[in-house]
Amino acid sequence: MRRLPPLSALRAFEAAARHGSFKQAANELAVTPTAISHQIRALEELTGLTLFERQVRKVVLTDAGVELYPVLRDGFNAFETVLQRLETAQARRRVVISATNAFMARWLAPRVAHFRQMYPDIDLELHASDQAVELGSDRADIAIRYGRGPYSGMVAQPLFADRFAPVSGPQLGLLTLADLDQVPLIDFKWSHAHPLNPTWKNWFAQAGLPWKSHHGQLLFSGEDHAIQAALAGQGIALLSLELVAADIAAGRLAQPFGPSMAGHAYHLVRSAGQRHGPHVDAAWEWLRSQADAPTSPVALPGPTG
Repeated sequence: MRRLPPLSALRAFEAAARHGSFKQAANELAVTPTAISHQIRALEELTGLTLFERQVRKVVLTDAGVELYPVLRDGFNAFETVLQRLETAQARRRVVISATNAFMARWLAPRVAHFRQMYPDIDLELHASDQAVELGSDRADIAIRYGRGPYSGMVAQPLFADRFAPVSGPQLGLLTLADLDQVPLIDFKWSHAHPLNPTWKNWFAQAGLPWKSHHGQLLFSGEDHAIQAALAGQGIALLSLELVAADIAAGRLAQPFGPSMAGHAYHLVRSAGQRHGPHVDAAWEWLRSQADAPTSPVALPGPTG
């Protein structure tokens, strides 16, 4: 067994030696100067050494004190460094995931409860934006990007391909292509123009139907609002079958007819030049597993207003 003095006495000595004052050491350790004096006196009696010369307004280290002080100082510094590192490692870890507004609202947010069950010690921060955020910064660790790539400087992995089809609320009773003339077309603006975007105009061409601007067409700035309008029975929308899969499974929406058309693909991306901790790796693998999981009618927000 090690024959060491009490830790409290060693702490009192180290603080007094560092400050050159029993009073300042007492302030640091939240005790009285008398308690510091008693601790150091006990240390001197235990070791048989005189560690301080007590002068009228100050204390000065003896030769023994000068030799002992740097050893204790370095030891306590090492203790502090290791404890801070361990405390940081044990602190709650956070992963910031960025995705488009529609993907966040319709696909990712409803699945967060499952992540919390799997990883109760990891916090998720969800960042919804239709504009790509910079990765490798404090803004996001992982992003779900929608498009065809490539994603320069990123590690990218396809999450799933997307398909679009006409979707409406079952209350409208739409059954055939001829019913298109009975209801407004719900549309939304794409954040990035691309000739292969699954737009109504492209869908009409694929269906072999003449394109015309339908009376009463509803145009929204975002896909999530177009989904809400379809849920509210305001018309028929050309929507991502992945984002409304749970609504279709639960009977909140119906796909009355085809054809369906290919959209782009969702990709998991993260910075290639940044080291990622195990908590980011866990979120990455969880996202992959959710993409492979069968769709279930999870709870999703209904129409508002």
